[in-house]
Amino acid sequence: MAVVDIRTLVSLVPRDRRLIGLDVGSKTIGLALSDLSRMVATPHDVVRRTKFSKDAEHISRVIEENEVGGFVIGLPISMDGTEGRRCQSTRDFTNNLLKIIDLPAAFWDERLSTAVVERMMVSEMDMTRKRRAQIVDKLAAAYILQGALDAMPSGI
Repeated sequence: MAVVDIRTLVSLVPRDRRLIGLDVGSKTIGLALSDLSRMVATPHDVVRRTKFSKDAEHISRVIEENEVGGFVIGLPISMDGTEGRRCQSTRDFTNNLLKIIDLPAAFWDERLSTAVVERMMVSEMDMTRKRRAQIVDKLAAAYILQGALDAMPSGI
């Protein structure tokens, strides 16, 4: 399937299916899942990137096990609103993933998601640097997915 806007994504995903949020990085991919009502995003997993085929297989397994019907993928837009190499890398990853997993997807602006999550882990959760490194990507994925869920039209 193709990448669509968030409103179109809502209409393409059956009501009894979750959304999966992805925070695609160069070394890891953070995963988060919505609840079935698509109100709350929950951190799920971190994929340590190896080969694309293995990464896609891991994501596919999570999708099958959790009744997922669509993707929300964080797009790392620069603070000035432009798209750089990281955006192109995320777009390429997404296009390749959609060739293997036939689900609708929407991009969501992820500006500052990792910084916000790291700040929260330091100030509110008082986590060690090692523990933060272990979970920051899946928390960032949940932050991205929650932003998209909050922006979705209600009642759909």
